[in-house]
Amino acid sequence: MNDQTAPKTHAEATRARKDIVLGEAVDEPRLVRFVAGPDGVVVPDVARKLPGRGMWVAADRESIAAAVKKNAFSRSAKTKLSAPADLADQVEQLLARRVLDGLGLARKAGTIISGFEKVVAALGTGKVAWLIEASDSAEDGRRKILSAARKAARPPRLLGAFTSDELGLALGGENVIHTALLAGPGSDRWTLDVERLSGFRPLSPPEWTAGGREDDPKP
Repeated sequence: MNDQTAPKTHAEATRARKDIVLGEAVDEPRLVRFVAGPDGVVVPDVARKLPGRGMWVAADRESIAAAVKKNAFSRSAKTKLSAPADLADQVEQLLARRVLDGLGLARKAGTIISGFEKVVAALGTGKVAWLIEASDSAEDGRRKILSAARKAARPPRLLGAFTSDELGLALGGENVIHTALLAGPGSDRWTLDVERLSGFRPLSPPEWTAGGREDDPKP
């Protein structure tokens, strides 16, 4: 299988790669791929599409910092490479962008629901995979919608890592506060990116809960 393409099948999505920090095989969805740029600088490839031999590191800030500190990229490539000190920050920004872009694609596919009343109604169906709440939402509205999520037959996971402005830009709207992502193959793929992002930032403020499921999943 070509190392340059993103996973498309279940087998591809669950195959293992060698983590250059641990020196052990790890499931690919839990890793971030890096390549050497033409100038010898290490470049994150969160979409797994850039040309070149891939170097894989666990999707969390500590592992990437360790790869930089231990010169693991140069050892893996068997040539001198330069790894930026802010490499983990670059990965976080790229993953955040990818998660937001994924919401935009979900909106086009018709699997996104926005607005307090519509989201509450969707929660009642048990078909919501993720409740996506703006990090700057008002406490009263957030408390009510989290209560509705807690009472759902299948409580959704919770994402509160983005502001209403960020969600609005991703979803093409204004004042986007309460959003639901319906379950399905698209949400399963999107979840893999969210779980990688969780290695770099909390998925929601610690005081938030959704039916007792404080989702800050570790890859």
